Amino acid sequence: MDTHQFDYIIVGAGSAGCVLADRLTQSGEYQVLLLEAGSSDQSLFIKMPTALSYPMNSDKYAWQFESEQEEGIGNRRLHCPRGKVLGGSSSINGMVYVRGHAEDFNQWVEHGASGWDYQSCVPYFKRAENWIGGADDYRGAKGPMGTCAGNNMQLNPLYQAFINAGQEAGYPYTKDYNGYQQEGFGSMQMTVDGGVRASTSRAYLQRAKHRANLTLKKGVLVRKVLLEGTTAYGIEFEQNGQIKQARATQEVILSSGSIGSPQLLQLSGIGPAKVLEQAGVSTVVDLPGVGENLQDHLEIYFQYRCKQPITLNSKLDFINMGIIGARWLLLRDGLGATNHFESCAFIRSDKGVKWPDIQYHFLPAAMRYDGKAAVKGHGFQVHVGPNKPTSRGYVRITCDDPKAPPMIKFNYLSTHKDVEDWRKVIRLTRDILAQQAMSPYRGEELAPGIDIQSDEQIDAWVRQSVESAYHPSCSCKMGADNDPQAVLDNQCRVRGIQNLRVVDSSIFPTITNGNLNGPTIMVAERAADIILGKPLLPSADVPVWIDPSWQTRQRLHQGNESAHP
Repeated sequence: MDTHQFDYIIVGAGSAGCVLADRLTQSGEYQVLLLEAGSSDQSLFIKMPTALSYPMNSDKYAWQFESEQEEGIGNRRLHCPRGKVLGGSSSINGMVYVRGHAEDFNQWVEHGASGWDYQSCVPYFKRAENWIGGADDYRGAKGPMGTCAGNNMQLNPLYQAFINAGQEAGYPYTKDYNGYQQEGFGSMQMTVDGGVRASTSRAYLQRAKHRANLTLKKGVLVRKVLLEGTTAYGIEFEQNGQIKQARATQEVILSSGSIGSPQLLQLSGIGPAKVLEQAGVSTVVDLPGVGENLQDHLEIYFQYRCKQPITLNSKLDFINMGIIGARWLLLRDGLGATNHFESCAFIRSDKGVKWPDIQYHFLPAAMRYDGKAAVKGHGFQVHVGPNKPTSRGYVRITCDDPKAPPMIKFNYLSTHKDVEDWRKVIRLTRDILAQQAMSPYRGEELAPGIDIQSDEQIDAWVRQSVESAYHPSCSCKMGADNDPQAVLDNQCRVRGIQNLRVVDSSIFPTITNGNLNGPTIMVAERAADIILGKPLLPSADVPVWIDPSWQTRQRLHQGNESAHP
């Protein structure tokens, strides 16, 4: 066995791992080893924003996990791709930049993650960010992660029409959903920098790679955390068919994501004793919450025919794709430089809901997210779903083989509230898209279809049509000492084990209201200061907009009564 010694070992060069590798090597005083199963992220298909569906569906760049059969959605198994490349899922995702609502982080504190309230997190969102609009009380302009407001919606009139429709329906406009006011309709922000995907590999690892105190190993399968009693002292991994070990004098940090981190803990004997026993793994610490509390966002594609020939459906032939690609290669702009989600919305599903729990991504095309099936002719769609599900699932190993995929079960739509939330989503979305602003464009409703009206019809259609938004999270949650499901304390330390932390989206106590890349980067930024024992950045003291009448109304006013009942 080949043994090398480092101060810190980070497992996973993904959304969080690249941030940690950069921050932990910055001073030059610590030797850091970064282990990654995947390979280089230099592919044009990763760099070009419009090509997002390619790396996500490639065995080379993503673990192609699948859920177990899910009873709540007609026993279907849903695709659960996770990044297997430098940058991890930030190299294969849709590049949508959403921090989450302020109340999401206050909710973390209510679940026992003390110190992770919104005002404490704002400085770390700012530190990570180079916002194209410049710095203010909410936004950062000196960080490594480039964020922009897309192409300012110049590419298609449908983007603005969607925003106008939302306002006609009685919802507010928001200038910056990552700033003072999340709730409302506005332009979508993305992790695109100079027309190129801004993954954490590009933003953080690129500069850290040149430091002599960072060792990066790619093509590595991590087998387990090495433990002496209940102290982590290293990692066992396989590279080129050889089993090797690396030792950490300070800490081992798992940043393998919401599937990989609980899997690795369980393979190391840390997790629910019954699960470990059934998998043939000796229990070191019986930690019931490892792999539990799994959460995800679901979404459907609400599709209409478009009466004007202005949608992306006409750009899917090889000639047009070639022109788009050539322009991007030369100028880094145009349709190749966007994820095509240029406008969006966050709304509340009902009165009495304090902060938004439904999210919209608007797309001027009618097609599947993976690009495999497009509507003939012209169409447009919104991706929409409830963002605060109450269903909880799990990640569990079934044997002691690190190459075997774990059992992943989300228990989608297993609560009555989640089913009811979908009924609201369908009806509220119809109302928005029926507004006057969409009339010049809105043709036949293709999906769900106008015949889907009753609760029973909506439930059946959602069960057969809903897809994952690819946001698995919360499977190694932070929490209070008296919470038996809490895997970590508020310092991201694994309970019952010395010198072992988890830093990635698995540590969220509850899923945030939006896409997960932004809060994952923030978590890693803050965790880096905690790991290094640095004073935490001073808390912000910024106001947050909450509808003052949220208890009695669902939107600002009822909107266009003639549009739809």
